[in-house]
Amino acid sequence: MKDLLKFFILCQVILLLFSAQFVLSQEINLDAGEQVFSQTCSACHANGRNVLAQDKTLDLDMLESMGLDNVNAIIKQVTYGKNAMPAFGDVLSDDDIKNVANYVLSKSKAGW
Repeated sequence: MKDLLKFFILCQVILLLFSAQFVLSQEINLDAGEQVFSQTCSACHANGRNVLAQDKTLDLDMLESMGLDNVNAIIKQVTYGKNAMPAFGDVLSDDDIKNVANYVLSKSKAGW
């Protein structure tokens, strides 16, 4: 039983190390995110605003109220769209979506 517990703990440590390495390998490129935003998003979201739904800006407090105050939620929104927001999953690469999501979150935290 003691050996089984040691084996389980060892497996958890190995899994944790590989997970940390995977996260570190996912490089964030805010410059690339800014470029994607300028080319793809700024027509509707210039300076964090929203042309179609003016009350739904990209300001941090608004993102928080919509549950979009984290990168994964923004990635999902950009990929699949929702309401007036079109889906970009077939238009942008996964890296482009990840980078633009990080860019939007960083700009919203900085107050645009």
